[in-house]
Amino acid sequence: MRYMTAETAEAASTALAAEPGLARVLAGGTDLLVQLKAGMIQPDLVVDIKKIPGIREITPEAGGWRIGAAVANAELKEHAQVKADWPGVVEGANLIGSTQVQGRCTMAGNLCNGSPAADAVPGLVAADASVTIVGPSGTRVAKVADIPAGPGRTTLAKGEIVTAIHLPARAPRSADAYLRFIPRTEMDIAVASAAVSLTLSEDGTVTHARVALGAVAPKVVLADASTIIGTKLDDAALAALAKAAESVCNPIDDKRGTIEFRTSTAGVLARRAALIAYNRAKGVK
Repeated sequence: MRYMTAETAEAASTALAAEPGLARVLAGGTDLLVQLKAGMIQPDLVVDIKKIPGIREITPEAGGWRIGAAVANAELKEHAQVKADWPGVVEGANLIGSTQVQGRCTMAGNLCNGSPAADAVPGLVAADASVTIVGPSGTRVAKVADIPAGPGRTTLAKGEIVTAIHLPARAPRSADAYLRFIPRTEMDIAVASAAVSLTLSEDGTVTHARVALGAVAPKVVLADASTIIGTKLDDAALAALAKAAESVCNPIDDKRGTIEFRTSTAGVLARRAALIAYNRAKGVK
């Protein structure tokens, strides 16, 4: 195995594209190192991207935020302004692993690992976040929702790397929330999860909403959020949202949860996350 430290995104992309064997990117390394130790993969090339300028920085951008691909989730948690704008995104990112893991793991790595149960991804999809991708054909921007392709797979082409995640500007009276169900109290993988992002009018009516579900399909899926648009999240609206969430579920049946349980839980989590986001948008603590 060869190890390379890239000084630019273009250099990393060139090396990854030119490698005829298996190549992997190293940012936080919390997934890569586990896979190496378990013998799951034997890469011919590992490209460390942490020294690329700006890749470990959080910067304001177009009223929102640019989060470098190598920003550790622990750093994200300590950023008061990002937490204020996107508390649900930060919540999801900080459910990954232990305190020690938090010091290394990244949202971009969680996304590119391709797990349907990734905790950082539903919040990003609900936020309608995008990523900057550098590859052999140049630089492009894509929606986070378009990156996962299925378990362990992404739509990134050979040689392409994610260099930054972009959270959009927040409208007034907007908020988000993320919830998951796990069998244990901490450090487990979601059996089902839900992220809700919404905006309210001055009288508390929902004017915009996005609802993303994790661990209930081969990749994160969006539920029909129109069920709560024009409402103040009364019981009927929440019941309709739960049904909308359940209708897009296509989960597996395994020892951690049955199809029926995962589907029902997704609806419950969508309801609860919507209420949390709603109260946050109203300024209720």
